[in-house]
Amino acid sequence: MGKFKKLQSTAVPLPIEEVDTDQIIPARFLKATTREGFGDNLFRDWRYEPDGTPRADFILNNPIYGGQILVTGRNFGCGSSREHAAWALHDYGFRVVVSSFFADIFRGNALNNGLLPVQVPESFLQDIFSAIEADPGASFLVDLEDQRFTIQATGQSAGFEIGPYKKLCLLNGYDDIDFLLSLRKEIEAFEERSRV
Repeated sequence: MGKFKKLQSTAVPLPIEEVDTDQIIPARFLKATTREGFGDNLFRDWRYEPDGTPRADFILNNPIYGGQILVTGRNFGCGSSREHAAWALHDYGFRVVVSSFFADIFRGNALNNGLLPVQVPESFLQDIFSAIEADPGASFLVDLEDQRFTIQATGQSAGFEIGPYKKLCLLNGYDDIDFLLSLRKEIEAFEERSRV
């Protein structure tokens, strides 16, 4: 995983509540065993007609919107525990998902795969949607070190919570194995002391 400290980006608005993991990545696309290629089928049934042509009215098919931040409604990632939902979002190019509430398993899967879930108060979420509506090119700053999300045009910001371990992993680009390897010298020293 790449290191994540700060991200300045435009955002894609998806003001839909209760987006479940089957909508994020339908079950029929879960056959692959590697993480690559899932972005092609992100929101597949919303993005494409049954014959595979893009739906003009779906936000990801609108060239006005883009960026590495997805802003979505309450209770994003509910439903099944499939890790593939985080894979699909990350593979598509999102590095941050903003909502007023995340399903717990989705939150964990996102953090384990280099995707930062930023939970903000509902009123601030609506301010973000309003900023994008006023200017689809609006820029936002996500500062992981300070744990703040800022609407750059207005200076409005809100803090967000993240556990210290996952914060450390994201800041350093570690997955769980990388973290253990970063402690190799300490582990070897402990083992040496334990032999005595």
